[in-house]
Amino acid sequence: MPVLLQLQDATKSYGSQKLLDHASVSLNSGEKVGFIGRNGAGKSTVCRILLGEEELDSGEVIRHSSLRIGYLQQHDPFNEGESALDFLMRDTGAPDWRCGEVAAEFEIKGDYLEGPVRELSGGWQTRVKLAALLLHDPNLLVLDEPTNFLDLRTQILLEHFLRHFRGACLIVSHDRGFLKSTCSSTLEISRGQLTMYRGDVEKFLEAKQVQLEHDARVNAATQAKMKQLEKFINKNRANANTAAQARNKAKQLDRLQLIELESSEATVNICIPDVEPRKGPALKCKGMSIGYPDHLVADNIHFEIDHGSRAAVVGDNGQGKTTLLRTIVGSLEALEGEHQWGYGCRLGVYAQHVYTSLPSDWTVRQYLESEAAAGMTVQQVLKVAGSFLFQGPLVDKKIKVLSGGERARLCLAGLLLGACNVLILDEPGNHLDVETLEALADAMLEYKGTVIFTSHDRHFVHRIATQVIEVKDGHVADYPGDYDTYLYRVEKEIDDHELERRGGPPPSGKERATGGPAKRKKKRKDPRKQLNRIEKKIGTLDAERQELQKTFVTLTDPEQAQKIHEQMETLKKEIEQLEEEWLELNEQFETEWS
Repeated sequence: MPVLLQLQDATKSYGSQKLLDHASVSLNSGEKVGFIGRNGAGKSTVCRILLGEEELDSGEVIRHSSLRIGYLQQHDPFNEGESALDFLMRDTGAPDWRCGEVAAEFEIKGDYLEGPVRELSGGWQTRVKLAALLLHDPNLLVLDEPTNFLDLRTQILLEHFLRHFRGACLIVSHDRGFLKSTCSSTLEISRGQLTMYRGDVEKFLEAKQVQLEHDARVNAATQAKMKQLEKFINKNRANANTAAQARNKAKQLDRLQLIELESSEATVNICIPDVEPRKGPALKCKGMSIGYPDHLVADNIHFEIDHGSRAAVVGDNGQGKTTLLRTIVGSLEALEGEHQWGYGCRLGVYAQHVYTSLPSDWTVRQYLESEAAAGMTVQQVLKVAGSFLFQGPLVDKKIKVLSGGERARLCLAGLLLGACNVLILDEPGNHLDVETLEALADAMLEYKGTVIFTSHDRHFVHRIATQVIEVKDGHVADYPGDYDTYLYRVEKEIDDHELERRGGPPPSGKERATGGPAKRKKKRKDPRKQLNRIEKKIGTLDAERQELQKTFVTLTDPEQAQKIHEQMETLKKEIEQLEEEWLELNEQFETEWS
């Protein structure tokens, strides 16, 4: 494969921080590379250098004559009043039919294609930008945190786009699941060096951990040998009969060197408030309608969330997830109906953009002390501050000089100091690095209170959600299945749409079970894993159906009985569909593997 882009002996510094220290790397044609590294290590700087927006202090950037770079713009490139179609034609010079054809790959059609593009949500605007990228026909895409603020459906569409894209990609992302799904190689920046690994991010991290453990064992053996030699030298250097041996041992000692191990980065270790576990409903919504005086978002809302649940509110951007959260916390009035919190519920709210409204002239300590529950000591406040990496002089740092990630951590620390027993978290992962988000997930699993949250990070939701509330097409309801079932349905809808757009036949059960048409089957030579996955889903859904059946026979309220009956029917249909897929996949297994 020809080399499209190459860094040779590159150096780059900002003040005393050396981001690149005589580093070199090559990007090959058609290669999809996930670019990882600690916050502040220099990933975005390297991207700007490759794009020609920044210069190296020394070294060279070598570009192949055929190189055509496509960059996903973070700023707003749209003109006032123009439609998505107008923008695509203006930005790329392509005819309307071609623009419409490519836009359809990202489900951009109808009002989304013809209406004002600036009125679309951020996720839909990103789809328009991706369509423009494709129309420019690049052979290298540079994407810096492309999944930020994207809803689940748009993330999956982006994954499909990148998997089918024939050119090369360099993708900066904290989302390791996204990188694993899209990239076959991994590039790490660390201590000024660039290391390319021909494998996905999980294999790279496993190999790196194995290497670190090996280096640690080598160092331990080397240190033991050093002590042994030093002991011999000290004992024998003054003895005329053994002085020559001592000098030889000294030469051996000089040749021994320890491997420099990468120092571990400080990580968040969240102190979760100790709350008393409760039973029964924490929240009841009855016949509620949400929205604004001139715009109804959703109506006839009925659902319950029990104490101790961790309810994920899911749905595409613009469907009303944040509106629902604002309504149940009381910052927005319900248009009709009501919601009721259980007795003794103390709410703590983390909104998407709360970090932007912090008092800028306060210090970290002042803010945390103002948020702490009555009776909390200074030591308790400082302990929580330290668990969020605000230690020593950092607790007296002014909020106005904090980064976005630091402000997000500060907001979470203040929230947990309030000793709330119900947490409402709207996109807590925005601006948090992967280590902090993992620490938050660990804390939520230990928390004895109730959590209601939205998040576009699939790994985070999968780890902590015990209940799924779906907001879709003007309705809000309990989703009759777990988060994996919800992901499966969204993936299936996107696969079906892609087949329909390409003029293919409706997907068979076999195609659904294998994740798509025949050309994808080559990636799954052994269907046994898929059979096991479907069996587990059938078992999960059937257990839920049986629990609903037990509840159904005890109900006396006709309205509640109707609701439970509908949920049972939905589960029954999903189980029947999965059983059909299992049978067809099992037939394939017996044919191909007998």
